[in-house]
Amino acid sequence: MAFTPARLFQILNKLPSPRRYLIALSGGCDSIVLLHAMAAIRNEHAIELVAVHVNHGLQADAAAWATHCTQVCKQLDIALIQVALNLQVNKGDSLEAVAREARYRAMKEHVVTGDMLLTAQHQDDQAETVLLQLLRGSGPSGLSAMPQITSFGMGLHARPLLIFTQNQLNEYAIKQGLAWVEDSSNQDTRFDRNFLRQKIMPLLAQRWPAMSRTLSRSAQHCAESQQLVDEMAIAALKKIEQPEGTLSVQGLGALLAPQCRAVLRTWIQKKGFQLPDTQHLDRIQTEVLVAASDRNPLIAWAGSELRRYRDQLFIMSPLAPHDPKLVLSWDGQSSLQLPAELGVITAKQAVKGIDPEKWQSSQIEIRFRQGGERCHLVGRNHSHSLKKLLQDKGLPPWQRDRIPLIYINNQLAAIADFWVCEPFLTPDNQPGITLHILNNLK
Repeated sequence: MAFTPARLFQILNKLPSPRRYLIALSGGCDSIVLLHAMAAIRNEHAIELVAVHVNHGLQADAAAWATHCTQVCKQLDIALIQVALNLQVNKGDSLEAVAREARYRAMKEHVVTGDMLLTAQHQDDQAETVLLQLLRGSGPSGLSAMPQITSFGMGLHARPLLIFTQNQLNEYAIKQGLAWVEDSSNQDTRFDRNFLRQKIMPLLAQRWPAMSRTLSRSAQHCAESQQLVDEMAIAALKKIEQPEGTLSVQGLGALLAPQCRAVLRTWIQKKGFQLPDTQHLDRIQTEVLVAASDRNPLIAWAGSELRRYRDQLFIMSPLAPHDPKLVLSWDGQSSLQLPAELGVITAKQAVKGIDPEKWQSSQIEIRFRQGGERCHLVGRNHSHSLKKLLQDKGLPPWQRDRIPLIYINNQLAAIADFWVCEPFLTPDNQPGITLHILNNLK
């Protein structure tokens, strides 16, 4: 079964028809083959092609690769977008992962509605990915490896070469007299994928010649199994997700352990956060879900914090550092930017609210909870502690020290835009000042 543009066209015809194809062009053999075959298809069918070359700036030959890509695109009359990156790799980070994420992020910026990005991963790449994921202890989702098509920014990302082997692509390249660049770093076995490719895969192929095909088939089976798990998790999530986007702890506790983990993964992905590893996922089940109702456990991983309050499970970005002893002076007229990503507070005239005379002729300050604050709400017989009011409102503990308190002449006048303390409330049917806070606390 040889690779040909006609066979590639058959694969593309089974996928959604895009406005244009963007071809990820590294300059290596696989991407050059994909580009050349797509050019042949374009010559027979009305399709629009654009190539995208991302220069990571990590190799001494990077400029030569960019020049080669420019020459090939000129020969094939294909427009080329070139993107230069300046990667910063922190100690402990995987260079492979950083480069891959930066590359896809850069390409995503050029994908608009109706576009389809094509990348040149093939069957051997798929087999390597399955083995890597297996060695990392991945479940069905990871072992599904690389999907043939998925959403990508405002468009789609397809891998139409997954049924072809590296040898089939090389045979096409040689037959067509194509020229490509060789990345010397591909020989560096310090990288996991290169070690598998150079040392392990050839040995396995000697014993199991059809290894790449069978591993790719296993990836497809895992993908089908994961699809069933995802459908189950989505159905269960709909029953226990709260209107605020939190999860019911009681609802999670009623699920079997594997169902619970599947629902947690689905919810975390839906909320746009990085999935936790198995260790953190286990801690959510064994520490957070079973904690006493008066406890407020926290599990944190990269860019994420998962917290519990009462029957609700919250996920959020790490809270910005905040000093509750901070005091801000405010003129009460212009908008005021609050610290620690707490939002913006503004004051507006309304039918009721804070007495305008007290507002306009006094010293206004924004403070934060220190403990012991009290507020007398209208219609109540006595004042209540701020702690009690915030508890009754159901505000999670980690937000309570971040609620702005409005002081007028050193007296607590309002609690955020929740309540006005009675001594400062305008009489009935009299115009007043209302506060508005734009943030993510409510």
